[in-house]
Amino acid sequence: MTETPICRSVRRLFAGGGAVGLLALALPALPLPAAAQEAAPKPVARVEVTGSNIRRSEAETASSVITVNRTDIERSGKNTVAELLQDLAVDNQGSVPTSFGNGFAAGASGISLRGLGAASTLVLLNGRRMAPYGLADDGQKQFSDLNVIPTDAVDRIEVLKDGASAIYGSDAIAGVVNIILRRDYTGNTVRLSRGATKEWDGKQTNLAFTKGLGSLDTDRYNFLFSIEYKKFDETWLRDHARDHIGSIDLRPWGYSAVEALGGTGAIVPGSGTAGSAINGNVRNPADPANYYNRGDLAGAGFTRTFPGAACSNFTNHPQGDPGGGCLIDSTRLFNQIEPKQENISFFARGTWQATPDIQAYSEFNYYTSQTDSSTTPTTVSGSVGYPGGPVNNGIVQLGADHPDNPYFGTAARLRYLAADLGPRVSNIDSNFLRWIGGVKGTNYGWDWDTSLLYSRNHVNNNQTGYLQRDAAFALLDPSPANVAAAQANPLYAALPAGTFWRIGENTALNSPAVYAALSQRIGNAAHSEIGQWDFKGTREFAGLPYLAGPLGLAVGGEWRHEKTELRPTAGTERGNIIGLGYSAYAGQRNVFALYSEALAPLGYNIEASAAMRWDHFTDVGNSYTPKAGLKWTPTREFALRGTFARGFRAPSSAENGVGGLAAYSTASDPTRCALGVPGTCDPASVAVITSPNPDLSPERSRSYNLGIIWDPLPRTSISVDYWTIKRKSEINQQQVDAAIASGSVARDPTSTSGIPGDPGAITAVLTRYVNSAETKVRGIDIDGRYNHRLPDDYGNFTFDVKYTHLFEWTRSEQDGTSRDYAGTHGNCDVTNCTGTPDNRANVRFGWDRKDWRVSANVNYRGKLDNTFFKDDPDGCASHYANGADAPSGCELASFTTLDLVVRWKPMPQLEVFGSIQNVFDKIAPLDPLTYGAQSYNPLDYEGARGRFYSVGARYTFN
Repeated sequence: MTETPICRSVRRLFAGGGAVGLLALALPALPLPAAAQEAAPKPVARVEVTGSNIRRSEAETASSVITVNRTDIERSGKNTVAELLQDLAVDNQGSVPTSFGNGFAAGASGISLRGLGAASTLVLLNGRRMAPYGLADDGQKQFSDLNVIPTDAVDRIEVLKDGASAIYGSDAIAGVVNIILRRDYTGNTVRLSRGATKEWDGKQTNLAFTKGLGSLDTDRYNFLFSIEYKKFDETWLRDHARDHIGSIDLRPWGYSAVEALGGTGAIVPGSGTAGSAINGNVRNPADPANYYNRGDLAGAGFTRTFPGAACSNFTNHPQGDPGGGCLIDSTRLFNQIEPKQENISFFARGTWQATPDIQAYSEFNYYTSQTDSSTTPTTVSGSVGYPGGPVNNGIVQLGADHPDNPYFGTAARLRYLAADLGPRVSNIDSNFLRWIGGVKGTNYGWDWDTSLLYSRNHVNNNQTGYLQRDAAFALLDPSPANVAAAQANPLYAALPAGTFWRIGENTALNSPAVYAALSQRIGNAAHSEIGQWDFKGTREFAGLPYLAGPLGLAVGGEWRHEKTELRPTAGTERGNIIGLGYSAYAGQRNVFALYSEALAPLGYNIEASAAMRWDHFTDVGNSYTPKAGLKWTPTREFALRGTFARGFRAPSSAENGVGGLAAYSTASDPTRCALGVPGTCDPASVAVITSPNPDLSPERSRSYNLGIIWDPLPRTSISVDYWTIKRKSEINQQQVDAAIASGSVARDPTSTSGIPGDPGAITAVLTRYVNSAETKVRGIDIDGRYNHRLPDDYGNFTFDVKYTHLFEWTRSEQDGTSRDYAGTHGNCDVTNCTGTPDNRANVRFGWDRKDWRVSANVNYRGKLDNTFFKDDPDGCASHYANGADAPSGCELASFTTLDLVVRWKPMPQLEVFGSIQNVFDKIAPLDPLTYGAQSYNPLDYEGARGRFYSVGARYTFN
């Protein structure tokens, strides 16, 4: 095959001259005159490209692919593969950031192409699967942890942006991320880097060593290994207290306690509700609509007063008018921007050329990490759920004889932030391994490859700072029923009769034994594994009629065993851990698959491709997924391409296995809102209990992609792709607001406002996993690259842009209702409630000259309407204290950051580099709705951490 201008532009990307992003796909060359053929470059080497099993040149494919090579990774200034991929314009809502240390999948990081969720983005390592992270995101979505990848071992990353189930099977609905590690290397490389924020915290250390020996050409073998150590110190919100970042008290910005944005501990008079105060809020037994703070010397109906409980004895936080409560900014005091993480990753590969035609290979990956995250202290009233139903902890009270009860003589409801227990801390240990042994060769005209694979991930999650419900209830209110229930707790049973848990100003009176009974170290374990055998063969058939060249053919098959188990945290199986819901699942299955693929060069410079795959799952049956592609090259500088594909995602064990999920979401209460109960018209946290569904069907999808590639000038390439993905039978929890509207809720009838007809506060919403109607996502990708040689030996200037726009992201329910989330803060049923930006872009300006390389990288996230979906009849999702839409105009501002990376090579063996992330120290816009971070969007993490500096060096020797 003769190399076209489009081919040449792509090969420059592979050679290290490209920026993050563009793989401009090329097409067969037009016939050339004899003289031109004589001067033509050598044929392009043929390799396997992500999304196809047929070996070809890098530029020969109808699918749209982003390629990120080693040089791109270095120019990005990012320390991890996860950071790099999550900055790409094609990533959207549903990705799992490492900074989300308090989520279900804490300690891991995942990518979500097209906003369809991490579970619908297939991540491969050297073209094959790896065991998913043991903890499913949101307790449902299983995904591959990007943190396990050793950065120094990466050769390149290919991101296939259309469906690829016809090639790879389940989970590739939104696309495929194929992380390709080095196949051979000779020499030794040591790299060290160190970074910190401008506050000199959040320090990051990265030390890597790579060694390779042996040449396949001369020694018939090559062995390489890479070991990498990373340490990320925690970054505390209290050390980055600027503007609104991390604050739950947003009154200075116009918000109020009515929307739970006035600090922790506020009281909403007349509503029958109150926040949990650090010194305790109690409800008047004679007036259930009103709470009073224990430090209030004039509390209505008090039979005792507690001068030592004065709010000023606990905090100097500005109080303003908290409705009589005592406010602290709890999230800013106890939460983190980024958790502490320390990990080691190891990769080794050995290759042996047994004969000129047969090669044996083996790969081994190992990764171990420790993540420590912290969040606010527990409250005593956080309701939870477990498979048996909701557990209402809102009824917790100080007993009539409790010495800290201002209504001494009568039991009184309590809302208390248990700061004396300290913050809730999670210590997560993750261990991942993956082994492959295989043989490949060429015989009888066929290139073949077969291998065995085993991969597993094991996670231990140990937590402290959570309350044991039985002990807490009995130590606050030692009624006969509470004491009898707590006797099953041996640490409580060992306490002297009549022991109380003293709160607020009297916590120093508690013995260590009291705290041991109240809060024990709890934990759970998760395990996932994959065992796989696969075989594939490819060859070309020349001389076939009606074809303009050889027909490429690939066939293959695989068998795979999948197993997943998450054990429940001790105590959650009976709802005994206050504020911590139940999550557990278990399941296993076998998967059998056969597939084939063909590539046919037709006349008139048209190339057609087609693929078909059959999968059989022992739990959900069969799936047939075809894919077809077409490309046409009318001129050397211009090409048209298009693909059609079907895809599917089989339900995970969390969705159709054994177990269940009790978690939290955000919703309003339309029933109480209609009655005029204060604070119930605005979103608030609610418990959600979701049950697995063994009758689930796989998700199905259709995807279409139509694009052009144009090389208008030398060293210039532009591609534009319009794409659509329709996903049917989507597996989701039932919509929380729909479940509330249908009455699938549990309520606390004793927690009322006094308004006639008030049914009481929602304690839990009851849902299950269902195959909802469909999701339709469509948009456009624009990738462009320009390279200009400057005069007088001033080097090269490069410009790259990658832009993605969503025209729609519509989810339709079985009842016929549809919601378009593009450009809004929805879908809040997806990870972190981060919103669905309809515009994202990456821009890079680069300059190379001799031993210097400089890159300026711009990352842009478009504005978001602060509504749950487009044209939401309820209007803005948040409001100021005066009732106006919040933020102003009901719109979250866009966010743009600039990163600067400089690399200098003073000698062939040594390279020195440095970077500044968020050069202008931009502050993330205020976001009052997301639960993935406090008052800023997790997408804007750089704007919470602030400017970040790093320096390092790499030394290579023989």
